[in-house]
Amino acid sequence: MSKFSSDFLIGAATAAHQVEGNNIHSDYWAMEHMAHSTFNEPSLDAVDHYHRYEEDIRLMAQAGLTAYRFSIEWARIEPEEGVFDESEIAHYRKVLECCHANKITPIVTMMHFTSPVWLIKKGGWESEHTIEAFAEYCRYVVERLGDLMGYVVTINEANMGLQVAAIEERYKRQMMAKMSQAQQADLEGTAQVGMNFNKMMENMQIQKQENREVFGTEEPQTFVSGRTACGDILVMKAHQAAKKAMKAVKPELQIGLSLSLHDIQAVDGGQENAAREWKEEFSHYVPYIAEDDFFGLQNYSRSLIGADGILPVPQGAETTQMDYEYYPEALGHVIRRVFEEFRANGIEMPIMVTENGIATEDDTRRVAFIGCATDGVAACIREGIPVIGYMYWSLMDNFEWQKGFSMKFGLIAVDRATQEREAKPSLEFLANI
Repeated sequence: MSKFSSDFLIGAATAAHQVEGNNIHSDYWAMEHMAHSTFNEPSLDAVDHYHRYEEDIRLMAQAGLTAYRFSIEWARIEPEEGVFDESEIAHYRKVLECCHANKITPIVTMMHFTSPVWLIKKGGWESEHTIEAFAEYCRYVVERLGDLMGYVVTINEANMGLQVAAIEERYKRQMMAKMSQAQQADLEGTAQVGMNFNKMMENMQIQKQENREVFGTEEPQTFVSGRTACGDILVMKAHQAAKKAMKAVKPELQIGLSLSLHDIQAVDGGQENAAREWKEEFSHYVPYIAEDDFFGLQNYSRSLIGADGILPVPQGAETTQMDYEYYPEALGHVIRRVFEEFRANGIEMPIMVTENGIATEDDTRRVAFIGCATDGVAACIREGIPVIGYMYWSLMDNFEWQKGFSMKFGLIAVDRATQEREAKPSLEFLANI
């Protein structure tokens, strides 16, 4: 018997830069190709989803998935400010049409971490200019593709900049205290994105010169740069402006954003710190998303918070390739917490799990993770919480940002020498749920 009703969306997610390949006008492409890059390797043709999307969508449909969350790449659509590429619009129209032809509901993300280089040269995600630029890009896309779109995530993990800033600050304190390399490495498992903080700190001075050459500034404000408080609110304003622009074109679009959320658990006198952590990670965004059509919830693990802050993964606990604690129970906990906060603020809003997954070579552990995580989702629904979908991260093994291709999140394996796909047992398992 199925865990979910027939209208519940079961699917998988990708991000354009991580799967399409050759995203040459983006900030990430530029950073990957610096002489002293913090990336383990460049994305290059990634897993060539740009040309092989039909095969990939067909694999989803054949398995029985009903939804696909993917992103449209801003740097492709608008490679130069005010210059829009109609051939790229035509490409994404084909992707959307392919979804519909295979009875797959598309969930479109407008900005999944990567930005055009020109935007970063103009101040990036700390510049007020970005609000209008992002809204104009979103309006342009919906004018041309809105007839095929139903669900839209404006910005992926809109809180990532604050999480990165907090980790950078903790890292600097550890460096100053001359803590061990092992303790420093622990920090890389506290951000729900692939980043190499060790290499970032080592290369900082050299990179400043390269940044000046590429972006015109020593400290380019990409979306995954450490965010200031003002920049954090700027991201919310960009979300609201984009939503307004898209609704003006197609009022019936279901629009929200996604946040990266940990299951924050207080231990050993950490209640005050845990409350502060949750407020920064989620609560202070509530007024900015209160009138959205749905909320995109993204979770991978938990954070244990003690009297002195975030604690390392418990000794002996299973960890993933990303150094996260293997803790699929976190998803249900976070859904409940978000719902309770919405209810306390008089907000009635559907929740969609827009990302949840595990990086591992062992697909049996992926199957177990998905089983436990979706048990938590089903329990939440039985309790009356309006969860409308579950998108596993990710559809394919892909380019995990600074970590390169070493992190295996996918339901589908890809031989990058041949680009041949092979479905893992976890794909069928997820579809059968």
